[in-house]
Amino acid sequence: MLEPEIVAFVERTKSLYPADRGESTPAEQRAMYERLAAAFTPPLPDGVTTRDALFTSPMGGYSFMVRLYAPTDHARASGTVLYFHGGGFVVGSLASHELITARIVADTGLCVVAVDYRLAPEHPAPAAHDDCLAVTRAALDGSLPFGPLPRSLQLAGDSAGGTLAASVALRLRDEGVPGVRGLALVYPMLGVEPQLPARDTEADAPMLTLADVRRYGALYWRGRSDCTWTVPLEALRYDGLPPTLAIGVEHDPLRDDARVFVERIGAAGGQAHAPVGAGLVHGSWRALATSPGVQWMHREVCRFLVEHAAS
Repeated sequence: MLEPEIVAFVERTKSLYPADRGESTPAEQRAMYERLAAAFTPPLPDGVTTRDALFTSPMGGYSFMVRLYAPTDHARASGTVLYFHGGGFVVGSLASHELITARIVADTGLCVVAVDYRLAPEHPAPAAHDDCLAVTRAALDGSLPFGPLPRSLQLAGDSAGGTLAASVALRLRDEGVPGVRGLALVYPMLGVEPQLPARDTEADAPMLTLADVRRYGALYWRGRSDCTWTVPLEALRYDGLPPTLAIGVEHDPLRDDARVFVERIGAAGGQAHAPVGAGLVHGSWRALATSPGVQWMHREVCRFLVEHAAS
């Protein structure tokens, strides 16, 4: 059953984000998504500042924007979070997730760097993953274009951003690169196909359907089998990962991706937790102002990030 506040959120979203958006061009979908995001994005919280910079990846020389969200006195921040936005690898931007990134800063005192990675279908797999991996490596060696930031680093992301964060953590583990202290994922997409039983029971869920998941995946991966490192649930091993929080939400075909990922980490001896947001839907972090369930979810993420920044 949907939380009452989420029912209202879904109805408002329907009025802003047409159900037939998949028939539109990627540019049109992005414009619709930005209008939706803007309708739920308040002004920056007091005490939070932003700064944009151009990042040029050494992996192919691609350039894209990154944005630092920081407490006014960011020299006192105890850690940095790289945040990878959701949007099915097709939509989303620095602006579309400002509600989330700015509130994490306001509620934790940590610095957050948001990444405006390349989008599909113009840039299929592994473009977004390569961009996020390059930014993470730069953060670990202190070469982000913002000057000194707290070196305690964590990765976070929602939906497709969860794919990116988990994949980068796995890749760095494989390369023997230490330094990521925590991994926070919210309704993450961790496989090309969602895991059972939610794949069937929530195939027609509000906000994101199984057909949506498959459409986005096809635009990004295009059936390729030569970049399996971009699909966390196709990894060969799950040991050696940082402490992980992966939150699924009840009414989402992706709900069990988080559970299966955490079960595999736990079976490999790692520290991982996969709570489920009862009554919530995919994308509901935007209902932070009104939904008690989303407020719980946000507190869980913030608590985890603060705890592991200082660990």
